[in-house]
Amino acid sequence: MRVKFVLTMEDLVVDDKSVDQVTLDWEENLDQQQILELSHNWITSKNFLTQRMEGLIRVGESSLTIEPLEETEDAY
Repeated sequence: MRVKFVLTMEDLVVDDKSVDQVTLDWEENLDQQQILELSHNWITSKNFLTQRMEGLIRVGESSLTIEPLEETEDAY
C-alpha cells in the first residue's frame, strides 16, 4: 500500500540550535502490519523521534499523519 507521511515538529532543538517548526513529508510503500507497528511505536515511545533522528535533542510538540494514497494505473 502506498502511503503519505506528514511529520510536524514544533519547538525543537537540533545540534544545540532552536527551531520553531519543521514539517517533513514523504511517500512509502508499506503493508498494513508495518503501518500498525509504526503507529504503535509512535504512540507508545516517548523518545520515538530523538532516538531516530541524528542531532535532534528535544521536540516540544509533534504530530504524524499517515494517509493512504490512491493507486493509479500509471504506477504499474
